Amino acid sequence: MKFEAKGIIPAMLTPLDEYGDIDENILKKLTNFLIESGVHGLFAVSSTGECYGLDFEQKKKILKIVLAENRGRVPVYAGTGLITTRDTIKMTRLAAELGVNAVSVITPMFIHPNNEELYDHFKAVARSVDLPVLLYNNPARTGVNIEVDLLVKLSKIDNIVGIKDSSGDMTLVSEFIRKTEPDFNVLIGKDTLILSGLVYGAKGTIASTGNLVPKLLVEIYDEYQKGNLAAAKKAQFKLSQLRMSYDLGSFPVILKDGLNILGLNAGNTLAPIKNLAVEKKEKLKLVLKEIGAL
Repeated sequence: MKFEAKGIIPAMLTPLDEYGDIDENILKKLTNFLIESGVHGLFAVSSTGECYGLDFEQKKKILKIVLAENRGRVPVYAGTGLITTRDTIKMTRLAAELGVNAVSVITPMFIHPNNEELYDHFKAVARSVDLPVLLYNNPARTGVNIEVDLLVKLSKIDNIVGIKDSSGDMTLVSEFIRKTEPDFNVLIGKDTLILSGLVYGAKGTIASTGNLVPKLLVEIYDEYQKGNLAAAKKAQFKLSQLRMSYDLGSFPVILKDGLNILGLNAGNTLAPIKNLAVEKKEKLKLVLKEIGAL
């Protein structure tokens, strides 16, 4: 299956209202803000979007809103990975029925499947839909790492078309790229390494910082594509300041509070994660000012 996943694809936040329900109006505004900023795709129901705390109906609602508001302007990706193969297939089929362009399937978390079990899991999910499937490797969050040989084997499955890697391990990423076919889409999930990934041959990024500064991410990508490495590096270093500020609070509160500071009220994060204390929020404001976002 031919599918090109490229460029800047923000891992979208999920705006919540004061009752903890999905804020449809703000989600529409976020969708348009990102598209109008020049991004190349939208990734809804992401880990950044607190997918781990959403039920099937909430995920369905998010996808329906984003797809309707997008109106076919850019490809829409959906995060569909869950712990069991059964539930992952259910969510993947739901996303396919709603009309997404591709799905992203994270490795099962909490449990620690071996390579044979991972292969069977991803193969079963891929075979359950006629849709491009991107694998998602995030060992820091899941405790499971997709190894190079396993990825090469999985890449032979017709509709497994790529992988998002958030390991931060550029040796691993470079081997993913070196050992798979040229049309296999390797995407960077570590925002500090977007430019590094592009230099190695990654097709783009699925990035959480894209919610706040999508134009800055697009600048990294565009300048690199033009061959302006110095300009791309300058933009990457600005972005890295924001990514390093994630340590001010628990993920993904920096992004939600950041979006709130920028005037698009994304609400609170799901408990037990709390909003930033006043002094830390002021530090985040300083970072946003330093990189020209505020």
